Amino acid sequence: MAELKTKPTTNSVAKFLAAIPDADRRAECQAIAGMMAKVTKKEPKMWGSSIVGFDDYHYVGASGREGDWFIVGFSPRAKAISVYLMGGLEHQADLLSKLGKHKTGKGCLYINKLKDVDFAVLVKMVKASVQKMKKQ
Repeated sequence: MAELKTKPTTNSVAKFLAAIPDADRRAECQAIAGMMAKVTKKEPKMWGSSIVGFDDYHYVGASGREGDWFIVGFSPRAKAISVYLMGGLEHQADLLSKLGKHKTGKGCLYINKLKDVDFAVLVKMVKASVQKMKKQ
């Protein structure tokens, strides 16, 4: 079984965020980091070279593969900010309809600009995801 490539590192989240070249994207990511820290009551960790994750959990998949992963996190990608909600999105259809301009993937939100979404709704989604993961 292949080992998971993305793991927590000791790299500085503050330095990572400060190095985002675009000032607007940097400010957006700092706002998301602050919100996720407040919701999780946890300090962020770098996961791999480009994901900021908060809190963590141990999982065992249906295949028997197991590992550790963050509960919520984000990454400033080239085209959008990827917001990772490990609690999934299927139970958040009502909030997704109120969020604003976004795209989704499996457990991921893709947001081009933070001003395109209702930040209060994003906070509710992060809280719901964290609560769901804590119950599991």
